[in-house]
Amino acid sequence: MVTSKEMNFGHSNLILETGKLANSANGAVWIQFGESVILATAVADDEPMEDLGFLPLTVDYREKAYAAGKIPGGFFKREGRPSESEILSARLIDRPIRPLFPDNFNYRTQIICWVLSADRENDADVLGVIGASAALCISDIPFEGPVGAVRIGKIGGNLVVNPTFEQLEDSEINLIIAGSETSVVMVEGESSEISEDEMVEAIEFGHEHIKKIITLQNELVAECGKPKRDMPEPEDTSDLINKIENLLENKLDEALKETDKKSRKLTLKAIENEVQEALAEEFPEKERLIESIVKDKEKNLVRGMILQENRRPDGRTPDDIRNISVEVGMLPRAHGSALFTRGQTQALSATTLGTKMDEQKIDDLEGEFWKSYMLHYNFPPFCVGETKPVRGPSRREVGHGNLAERAIKPIIPNDALFPYTIRIVSDILESNGSSSMATVCAGSLALMDAGVPVKDAVAGIAMGLIKGDDKVVVLTDILGEEDHLGDMDFKVAGTRNGITAFQLDLKTKGLSSDILKTALEKAKIARMKVLDTMNEALAQPRPELSRYAPRIVSFKVPTDMIGMVIGPGGKYIREIIDTTGVTIDIDDDGTVLIASVDPEACAKAREMVELVTAEPEVGTIYKGTVKKITNFGAFVEIMPGKEGLLHISQIAHQRINKVEDVLSVGEEVEVKLLKVENDGKLDLSRKAILPKE
Repeated sequence: MVTSKEMNFGHSNLILETGKLANSANGAVWIQFGESVILATAVADDEPMEDLGFLPLTVDYREKAYAAGKIPGGFFKREGRPSESEILSARLIDRPIRPLFPDNFNYRTQIICWVLSADRENDADVLGVIGASAALCISDIPFEGPVGAVRIGKIGGNLVVNPTFEQLEDSEINLIIAGSETSVVMVEGESSEISEDEMVEAIEFGHEHIKKIITLQNELVAECGKPKRDMPEPEDTSDLINKIENLLENKLDEALKETDKKSRKLTLKAIENEVQEALAEEFPEKERLIESIVKDKEKNLVRGMILQENRRPDGRTPDDIRNISVEVGMLPRAHGSALFTRGQTQALSATTLGTKMDEQKIDDLEGEFWKSYMLHYNFPPFCVGETKPVRGPSRREVGHGNLAERAIKPIIPNDALFPYTIRIVSDILESNGSSSMATVCAGSLALMDAGVPVKDAVAGIAMGLIKGDDKVVVLTDILGEEDHLGDMDFKVAGTRNGITAFQLDLKTKGLSSDILKTALEKAKIARMKVLDTMNEALAQPRPELSRYAPRIVSFKVPTDMIGMVIGPGGKYIREIIDTTGVTIDIDDDGTVLIASVDPEACAKAREMVELVTAEPEVGTIYKGTVKKITNFGAFVEIMPGKEGLLHISQIAHQRINKVEDVLSVGEEVEVKLLKVENDGKLDLSRKAILPKE
């Protein structure tokens, strides 16, 4: 039976439908907004896996090329591996639903969202969150939803729900919010240096609209939701827990007092190995369970230490920032570089400046466009003391890089001011939390070291949360352990003027506005302190570019002259490149970009372009080249592509019988422009500049 629910939502209707498609899945929902359509499916195995220590959930988001009436490029003409935008959308869906599965849920679960229709007006990523939630809610899979999601923009001072792509171009905010009926569970986005109050206002505005989506999902569940499957009773582990507690005694307490991450990790591992050996005979094949119980004890002790003593694993108080050191210009041949170290997190960033030819072409469902600014984040295994295969970028690397790229984007100068392609690469050399925010700091400094005329520096900080029964502690600049053992990871980046990017992930069921406001206030204080330290190392962009960076000269020529600059078959532009060694790019609007590491080569190339586009002036003497000889005169090229007639009577003062007696093809000759005819023909004279005999 087909069940459908519909509601007005922003500028279009939101439709949820189930029962027609993919009925072999545990749950499947068709979700439509405007003419954008997603099919979301949820499937979980019938048999549980052994305790893995994590939720075996995967989320895949794929865009069908036919959704936008396109045929995929490439040799195979079919969809290939996920694009960066698809990976980011999959992460966006995963993060709000992952905390809402039961703790003991060990069934391998897969969410697949297919974009079946893309209207090029509405982004489908938010629909993926709603569709995944609805598919889980109507299925037999245990899930503590539903959750809803909206995108919020701010245009002309007014908040807008689910703005179109066109509206987002003029929006101060691009904010995605996911939440339950009572609280927010995920936030992500970018903004043009908004205040903390503006951000809270946008989140609260979005949450009110999320409640309507929750109501629509509940109506769908009420009509066609399946009974949730029975979960197996958890194993009675009380005897094992007691024995572990007796073996541990106060060993964990003492180990957690070590402030150095590596030493603490080694001590904790030694304690766990000791417990495993002591219980191996009595509890065979329970290694994973024993490890899980020890980790839970460690987690509870750390949380208790923070809640009761205001002391963190590395000895800091909740509001303390780790020690920061900054070094700029450390890579001699990079155009700009910076090393940012905060505690045991270290990011090395390098900025490279390129020409328009280095722009990245993006071809997705919304159409083709070019990126002249990009940031790439790398997280090698050695940064956390591990060995792993080094392959392509992971989902984590794509997501963290995108967040840092968004954070820095508002300070990037426009093409008119700085016509360069900019690439920032951040290599994480050591990580103990907040590596994406370290990337923001290092990337901002590397831009300034490269001489990019940014208007301000950008810094980032990661905030955490520990919630007790009667107390809540917000943590500033969290460690990796505090992220893993805590309840929140809230990354906030910005300048002194406001917030530029943010990402909130929760491990709890939601977050109140009061806690959100407190976290934002503390993040602002911390951000200012980090910016102070960064400014001590480099307060302003370098006045000049690196001598290894290309110099780009930008100017315009009349659009009807573009063909003359290029020449027949590209002849003249190739001549300029071969003569000067520069690279040249000409836009359809007549903008000419000349790039070279040699300023003199740029100047020479510009002179050659201006020569071919210049208008001949009557009375001016030109050094031309004889191109053709006839019985009535010679045709002389005085500028590239511009020839005039040197009549036989204007060659010399005395009468000559044959042009060939005086001139030959290829000979250089000085001539004076006497006249420009109405049809554009040029009349030249050699006689006018020769002395009379």
